[in-house]
Amino acid sequence: MIRKLLRRVFRRAAPESILREPAVISVEQHGVHREQISPAALKVCAVLQENNHKAYVVGGAVRDLIIGQPPKDFDVATSATPEEVRALFRRSRIIGRRFKIVHVMSGPETIEVSTFRAMQDAESAQTDEHGRVLHDNVYGSMAEDATRRDFTVNALYYNPSDETILDYHHGVADLQQKTLRMIGDPRVRYREDPVRMLRAARLGAKLGLSIDPAARGPIREMSSLLENVPPARLFDEMLKLLLSGHAVKCLRQLREEGLHHGLLPLLDVILEQPMGERFVWLSLENTDERVSQGKPVSPGFLFATLLWHEVLADWEARKARGEHAQPALFEAMDAVLDKQAGKLAITRRIVGDIKEIWALQPRFEKRSGKSPYRLLEQARYRAGWDFLRLRAESGELPMELPEWWDEFAHTSSENREAMLQPERNTGPRKRRRRRKPNGGGGADGDFSE
Repeated sequence: MIRKLLRRVFRRAAPESILREPAVISVEQHGVHREQISPAALKVCAVLQENNHKAYVVGGAVRDLIIGQPPKDFDVATSATPEEVRALFRRSRIIGRRFKIVHVMSGPETIEVSTFRAMQDAESAQTDEHGRVLHDNVYGSMAEDATRRDFTVNALYYNPSDETILDYHHGVADLQQKTLRMIGDPRVRYREDPVRMLRAARLGAKLGLSIDPAARGPIREMSSLLENVPPARLFDEMLKLLLSGHAVKCLRQLREEGLHHGLLPLLDVILEQPMGERFVWLSLENTDERVSQGKPVSPGFLFATLLWHEVLADWEARKARGEHAQPALFEAMDAVLDKQAGKLAITRRIVGDIKEIWALQPRFEKRSGKSPYRLLEQARYRAGWDFLRLRAESGELPMELPEWWDEFAHTSSENREAMLQPERNTGPRKRRRRRKPNGGGGADGDFSE
């Protein structure tokens, strides 16, 4: 107890890198104007500054604006504690345990406000046995906060009041030189938070930056640390990567760095299949194109494509053993998703979307009777058809099948009747025995309907 008290009272002198003064970069040099900042972020900064707190737009938004990309969201860093921030904004709430932040709601926007973090030495920081930081609510100066950030391009502080950027670690120069550089010792920083290795691959691909050799070198040998990251956090990071609009580049970067092992445990198997590899790349290219066009992207659809060829292989094996097609498909779906659940905490909602898309696929084979009409009425018909089209484009199915369904969906009722294939004559049907109202047993019905 005495040692902890002394450590709080007599904090160690900050390293020289923290004591440096930041470069003050004018709007004429960086080109980011106040009008490019979201009104909600401007309001948050103004209120905090009016109450004698420092407040800056920070991180990815500043980085993206400098290179001409529209930011997805705006974060604010401040000298105010979470409790002080919460007191200033009626529509706000404190969230997080390991890292307390405040969400400030303004209209449809939510601004994430974090307090400047202090540097912690190895003795005082709360870490697990692998060195991952577990508790991080020690507040400090702005200079310390900048040093605590992961990459130099993310340690940029934009002041809306005078449109200057404070740059402690030459992040603007690194952006201009197309370099992604870690702040501090990369090995220590990766051990603190292994997700930074994934972030390096994602940012390098998204921003077109080369990962600095000092930051890239340890990644392959330290990749096993990702096994200690909670599955839910790993899933969130994978989702950011795959929905970044640069999924193709990101995945290639992951493979180059050796980071795909253990993230999607089945991905190597999928990519080693000639047909499966083409299917995955077509899916990722399609996702990137939709993001670039501002169209919505379904995580369920994307993960359904990434895992489909494992399901397909399992399904075919079960049918070869004599199992009925539809129950065999559901067994294969569950088996693949169960394997995946150990590494990626795919949410129940997304798992439901994945299963619905997969379950629709056999129904596209039925083009007679009432089945096509019932399939068109399904809520997931469009996603199922998009999935079918990708299968055909990759060579798994004849292109004639999705083309038939596209025409059937958009033609007149008269033409639909003419398009239907004749129903197979399988002989006289056995008469079903009518169940008594209080009879036991499960419900009858076609699995696919």
